[in-house]
Amino acid sequence: MSALWPSLAATLGCGDDAVLITVARVQGSAPRAAGTSMLLGRSGAHGTIGGGHLEWEACDLARALLLSGGRTRLLRLSLAAQLGQCCGGVVWLLLERITAGDSAWLAALPALLAGQPLLRHCDAGGSRWLPAAANPAPPQLVTDGAGWHYREQPASHWPPLWLFGGGHVGEALVQVLQPTCWPLHWVDSRDNAPGFARAWAPQVHCVASDAPEDEVDTAPAGAFYLVMTHRHDLDLTLASRILRRGDAAFFGMIGSRSKRAAFSQRLAARGLDAAAMTCPIGVDGIRDKAPAAIAIAVAAQLLQQREAWQPTPSPLLCLQETP
Repeated sequence: MSALWPSLAATLGCGDDAVLITVARVQGSAPRAAGTSMLLGRSGAHGTIGGGHLEWEACDLARALLLSGGRTRLLRLSLAAQLGQCCGGVVWLLLERITAGDSAWLAALPALLAGQPLLRHCDAGGSRWLPAAANPAPPQLVTDGAGWHYREQPASHWPPLWLFGGGHVGEALVQVLQPTCWPLHWVDSRDNAPGFARAWAPQVHCVASDAPEDEVDTAPAGAFYLVMTHRHDLDLTLASRILRRGDAAFFGMIGSRSKRAAFSQRLAARGLDAAAMTCPIGVDGIRDKAPAAIAIAVAAQLLQQREAWQPTPSPLLCLQETP
């Protein structure tokens, strides 16, 4: 789920308009990729398209669109020639003013807030939405003599992270990952787990369960798993359930090399191969054991794994428009 959707819902709920600023196309080097968006309302900006002169210009244009009452604008900006940025590429920006009474956006927002895949079609008349497949197509801007139209699938498509352990490291990790809008299913066997006492973003789902291992069975195929509970026997049970499924995109466990060696033997006795289990976890070279330091090292590793993740191709069967 994009962090922009709660901000947009709040803005429209107050009866205010907002401008969605989207990087629709990139040629050459640019601060952010196509599909990146930010939101500008009367109360301020949310998100970023890369900062610098490009973002300053985009916000200035968005304010003008709010004042003028226009609908959409598509602009081609040369970062070097027009904005003096050394990136040197060319960026096409799409600005869409979304009104508090926009029926298409109001109908789409519940699904966007839930992280469901939708396909956005935008042209001079604004956006409309269609159901989409779980695997996204790249953003596409088409310009020709007849005008332009933009298509993207902005809903979150990352496989969710099943995080087991609500202690200090788990809390620190969620704090680091929360701004990335990664869907998190956070499980602990304690009702009073330290991390659960805080208020988190909507994509963080906290679950107190007497049998955390049963939560493994509720995960979708291709999920990410991270195990860092307060009990080694529970860690072993969770590892068994995750490995027995055999469909994890990534499975990491907090611990030392000696823990991995001991667990490998115990898992082998259960007929399971621990080769798919990453333990210890975290990027190399960080030896600090403070929860925040561990969380940063593990978050970096998770993001590396997420960058390398590739969705299973599937035909986009539900993208045909109806007359």
